[in-house]
Amino acid sequence: QVQLVESGGGLVQAGDSLRLSCAASGRTVSSYVMGWFRQAPGKEREFLATITWDGGRTYYADSVKGRFTISRDNAKNMVYLQMNSLKPEDTAAYYCAASTALGVATTSGTYDYWGQGTQVTVSA
Repeated sequence: QVQLVESGGGLVQAGDSLRLSCAASGRTVSSYVMGWFRQAPGKEREFLATITWDGGRTYYADSVKGRFTISRDNAKNMVYLQMNSLKPEDTAAYYCAASTALGVATTSGTYDYWGQGTQVTVSA
């Protein structure tokens, strides 16, 4: 079993930056593909970014490409999401997830483990 705990969310203004962290425990996630998703009230869960086990490949949703950066530190069992130039439409609960997929994983059904989420609110 893998437990994931997100942190780093909060209330910011448009144009600000935040870095979300995801701490993994239970098992090392060094061999897992990791991803970030978000879900706004009344909307479906949205894929944001994914990173392969070695950090060698990343993939982003068009909505965040160029603004968000996913990274990982396998030695610390951590995954991060650096979010720059935040917009009010980025307001959502943000989730970290782990997948046993062999490559990048962009669909929520591909992921096996999920965190509880951290709220990000961006004011205009």
